[in-house]
Formats: sequence, structure tokens, C-alpha cells
Amino acid sequence: MSDRKTGRNLPLHLVLVAVGAAMAVPLVYAVLSGFKTTDELSRNPIGLPESWVTSNYTDILGTAAFWQLVGSSTLIAIGTTVVVVAVSALAAFSFARFAFRGREVLFTLFTLGLMFPFAVAALPLFLLLRQLGLLDNPLGVILPQAAFGLPMTIVILRGFFQQIPPELEEAATLDGCSPLAFFWRILLPMARPALGTVSVLAVVASWNNFFLPLLVFTDSTWWTIPIGVQQFQGQYSAEYARVFAYLVLAMVPALAFYSVAERQLVGGLTAGATKG
Repeated sequence: MSDRKTGRNLPLHLVLVAVGAAMAVPLVYAVLSGFKTTDELSRNPIGLPESWVTSNYTDILGTAAFWQLVGSSTLIAIGTTVVVVAVSALAAFSFARFAFRGREVLFTLFTLGLMFPFAVAALPLFLLLRQLGLLDNPLGVILPQAAFGLPMTIVILRGFFQQIPPELEEAATLDGCSPLAFFWRILLPMARPALGTVSVLAVVASWNNFFLPLLVFTDSTWWTIPIGVQQFQGQYSAEYARVFAYLVLAMVPALAFYSVAERQLVGGLTAGATKG
């Protein structure tokens, strides 16, 4: 029975191995390329480095500009996550636990935001931010990022909140608990897996966002990692090895965060799918 089950799962395992290799090979190639010289990378693009040139990495880590980019990206990611999770949790609670006229229509409008491309809003958003004086201001990135993250976050949290037994809320109401107190004291602690999931998604989306910071920041003071990668690539366009090293170092914080938060992300998604 076990052998038969293994045979049935073999195609799935092969697909997973192929997908994993397709994702891991470019990353390994970039890491190894960062330890080569540009001349060696041209002569030997696939093999291991002949002499491991660690200065490609250490020189970047020794510059204040790189850590400034990391600090800006971290601050903006944390700010975006706090705003989007706080607002989405309240909105999802209203959509999930209160019955009011037009609720489903309003929720549908939020879900339509999932299909709204950012490029369409770029020009109106730039004009609005300029009028509000939010250009070259981290709030000019945090608030729009949070707004564009609301639809997905509300959809996830609403589905989780709807699975909380209504008897629990009724019992809390009989004990004198107001709706807001029920939300704060009971619902949010129970929704920690879902809150962790949407927080991880918000952080990763903010960290990888390139177009919005490029639109808002003209001063290098608040440049983020994706903009720094573009600038470094333009400055050292002929030194491919150093560019690879910079790309790897730019990915490390996001990969480290994701590896730490992976259990929380998967746990939150499976809890939302199986809780009943």
C-alpha cells in the first residue's frame, strides 16, 4: 500500500524538485558569481570561483549607503505593515460580523481592487502626493502601499473572522463585552495565525516594491533597496561580479525574514483553510 502511494505521488515529487531547482539554481549562480572577478566570470561563467574574491561582498557591506537603503526599506516595510494590518483587521471584522445594507456590494468593491493595476494610478497618485506635500516623505510610500494592500488583506482576514463561532461572540456579549472589546480581547488573539500571514505578505510586498519609491523619492536619503540595486547596476554596469554580489546582499534580508516567518505564513494559510 505504501509503495503504491509512493508511486502515485512520484510525479508530484518530481514537479516539486524541478520547481525547487528552477528557483535555487539562479540564486546559487548569483552567489558564486559574486565571489569571482569580472574577467573570471566572462571566462568561466558556470564553474566554481578559482580564487574566492570576498571583497565584492565586504566592500558593499562596508559602505554606509547600503545600510541606509536597508534601514529605509525596513522602516517603510514596518510602517506599511502596521497600517495595512490595523485598518484591514477593523474592516474585515465589520464585513464578517456585522450585517448591514450594501455589505456585499462594498466588499465586492474592495475585492475589485485586486485587479486594479498600479500603473494606471501612477500619475493621479503622483499629483495627489505632490499636492499633499508627501513627495520625498516615507509616508508618501507607506500610505499608498497600505491602500493597495487592503484588498488582499481584507479578503484573507474576513474569511478567517467568519469562521469564528458566533456562539463565542454571543457568550461574550452576555458577559457585557462590547463589539470592540470582543474584537480586541478575543478575536485578535484567536486570529494571530492569519495576522501573521498578512503581515509577512505585506512586508515582502513592500520590500520588493520598486515603482512607487522611484515615483516618490527624488532625494537619495529615502531610497529603498530596489532603487539602490538599479543605481548600483548603472554605476558598475561593466563589473558584473560586483553587481551579482550587490543583488545577493539585497536579497538576503528578505530571504532571512521569509525563512524565519515561513512557519507562520504556512500555518496561517492552513488555519484559514481548515478551521471550522
